[in-house]
Amino acid sequence: MVAHLLRLKLTLLRNGLRRSPLQLVGMAFAGLYALGLVGMLVVVLVLLRNAPHDLAYAAVVLGGSAAILGWGIVPVVASATDMTLDPARFTTFAIPMNQMLAGLALGGLIGIPGLATSVVALATVVTWSRAVLPALAAFAGAVLGVMTCVVIAKVVTTATASLAASRRFKDISAVAFMVPLVLMGPIVAGVGQGISSSAGFLPGFARMLSWTPLGAPWSIAGDVAAGEPGAAALKLLLSAATLAALAWAWKVLLERALVTPPYAGSGKRKGGKLGLLGVMPAVPAGAVMARCLTYWFRDPRYSGSLVVIPLLPVVLLFQGSQTGDYTSLAFLAPMSAFILAWSISADVSYDNTAFALHLATGVRGVADRLGRALACLAFALPVVLVFALGYSAFTGDWGALPGQLGLSLGVLFTGLGLSSVVSARYTVAVPLPGDSPFKKPPGNVGQTLAVQFGGLVLLMVLVLPEAGLLAAQLVTGNRIFGWINLGAGTALGLCLFVAGVRLGGKWLDARGPELLAQVAVNR
Repeated sequence: MVAHLLRLKLTLLRNGLRRSPLQLVGMAFAGLYALGLVGMLVVVLVLLRNAPHDLAYAAVVLGGSAAILGWGIVPVVASATDMTLDPARFTTFAIPMNQMLAGLALGGLIGIPGLATSVVALATVVTWSRAVLPALAAFAGAVLGVMTCVVIAKVVTTATASLAASRRFKDISAVAFMVPLVLMGPIVAGVGQGISSSAGFLPGFARMLSWTPLGAPWSIAGDVAAGEPGAAALKLLLSAATLAALAWAWKVLLERALVTPPYAGSGKRKGGKLGLLGVMPAVPAGAVMARCLTYWFRDPRYSGSLVVIPLLPVVLLFQGSQTGDYTSLAFLAPMSAFILAWSISADVSYDNTAFALHLATGVRGVADRLGRALACLAFALPVVLVFALGYSAFTGDWGALPGQLGLSLGVLFTGLGLSSVVSARYTVAVPLPGDSPFKKPPGNVGQTLAVQFGGLVLLMVLVLPEAGLLAAQLVTGNRIFGWINLGAGTALGLCLFVAGVRLGGKWLDARGPELLAQVAVNR
C-alpha cells in the first residue's frame, strides 16, 4: 500500500504536467531556482568541512532549525499548497492507518521542497566527514531532520484543514502572505545586519537550539565530532521522541479528519442588509461602484493591491536610509497612482462569469466603465494626495508639491481612462474567484504580457506633457512650471478619463457577449 501511494503521487504529478504545458514550464523554472539554491547551500556545506568546529556546528544547527520551522509555518500561510494526496480523498477507502501514514509521509518527499531539503540535509554528511562516526551520526541526524520536516508539515496541514477550507481564512492568509514578500528586501537586510553585528552570539544560540526539537537532529554529528557522545545520545533520543510524538499527533488528527472531514459551507445570514448598495446613488453607475468597492475590500485578488500600497513608503524609506538619498520618495505618489489605476485594467477578467450579470441587466457600457473607475478613484485619490503631501512634508520642499500633484493626478486620471478602454477590449488569465491571488491559470500568457507592456508604454506617452513640465521645473528651478503642471495635469487627465470611459463603454456595448465568452474560457 505504501508503494501504491507513492506511485499514485508520481502518476498525479506526471499527469498534471502533461495536461498543462505552462505548468510544466513553471515547474521547470521552480526546479532551476531550487537547483541553484540547493547547489549554493551544498557548496557551503562542503566548504564547512574544513572550517572550525564551532562555525560548522552553528551553521548546520541554525540552518536545520530554520528548515524545520519553515516546514511548520509555510502550510499555514500558503493555503494553496500541494494537496495531491489530500487525506480527505481517502475517507471511503479502508486503508490501514499505519500504511497510510507511511505512504503520505514518504509522498511528502516527492516534489521540489522535499527533494531540495533531502539533498541539503544529506550534504551535512560531507560537512562532518572528518571521521567515520561523525559522518554516520550526520546521516542519522539528516534522516531524522528531514522526516521531522515532513511530519510537522503534515501535522500543521491536518490540524488547520478546517481553517484552510474556510474562505475567510484563505483570503486573510493570502493577503497576509504578501506583506513579507513586499518587505523581503528590508527583512533580509535587517537579518543580515543583525547577524553581522552579533556574530559572537550565534554559536551560543546554536548551542541552545541544539537542545530543542528544532536543532537536536542537526547537532548530533557535531557533538560526536567534539567528543561528546553523551550529549549526542541524549539529542538522538530527543529527536526520535519528537518525531514519534509528531507522528502520534498526526495519526490522531488524521483519524479525526477522516471521520469528520472539514465542511466549507456557509452559515445562515440575515437578509435585508444592502451594504454599500444601500449607500450609493440608485443609478446603474452607483450600483456598479458599490459592487466594485465591495470586491476591493473583500476579494484578496483586489485587496492585495491595497496591502502593497501602504508598504511602498516603508520600502522606499528603507532604501533611502541605506544610501542617505531619499530622492526615490519623489516617485511614491506617481507610482501608487499608476498601480491603483492600472489595477482595473483586468476588471472584466476578474469578474469571470459574473460579468453575465452586467449583460443580463442591460447596464450601459458607459455606466459600467464609470462605476468601476469611480470605485477605484474613491480611495486612490486620497492615497495619492496623502503621499504627495507626505513627500513635501518629509523633505520640506513645498515648492515641489504642485508639480508632484500635477504628475500624480495626471497619471491617476489618465490611467483610469486607459484601463477602462483596455478591460473592455482584452481579457487576460487571472486567478479565478475564490483562488489564491498567487495562483494564475494557464492561458494567453503572450497576450497578457503584450497588453500589460503595451498599456504601460501608452500610458507613459499620454503623460509626457506632465512629465515634461516637471522636468522643466527641476532643470530651471522655476516653480511656475509646477503650477502649470498642476492645472494641465489635472485638466488633461480628466479629459482622457472621460474619453476613456466613453470609448470603453462604446466597446463594451459592442463586444459584451464576446468578452463573456472569453472570460468563460479562462477557467
